[in-house]
Amino acid sequence: MPTAKNGDTVLIDFVVRTDDGRIVGNTEKEGPQTVTIGASEVFPDIDAALDGMEVGGVQAVTVAAADAFGPRREEMVIQIPIAHLPQETTPQPGMGLSARQQDGSTIDLVITEVGEDSVTADGNHPLAGEDLHFGLTLIEIKTVA
Repeated sequence: MPTAKNGDTVLIDFVVRTDDGRIVGNTEKEGPQTVTIGASEVFPDIDAALDGMEVGGVQAVTVAAADAFGPRREEMVIQIPIAHLPQETTPQPGMGLSARQQDGSTIDLVITEVGEDSVTADGNHPLAGEDLHFGLTLIEIKTVA
């Protein structure tokens, strides 16, 4: 039976869990996903696991937080005066904001708390600081390079 190798386009099913078992991603609704091994479309640990798998093969892979979305950085949690928000905005926890940084780049933030005069906003990726546990199943090797 052929095995997937670097450069192959493959079809995979997966489920991603955090250390506490919470499911944070899967292919249940959208169906299997297409990935080209070695094309930097997935975490390198996932590419490495897929390389050498046979169709129908199942692998469990843990991607450490440092290799996934990085550590959680407290300096990415900021206070923003409500007066600095657009006037038509009624801030709510979970609301997304986009802010311009001093270097001119933009950062996506999520409001985590709303106070009387300010909001707390978090610029960390929601999975920052989390080790991710993938369950992978190779469904098909679509092209062989």
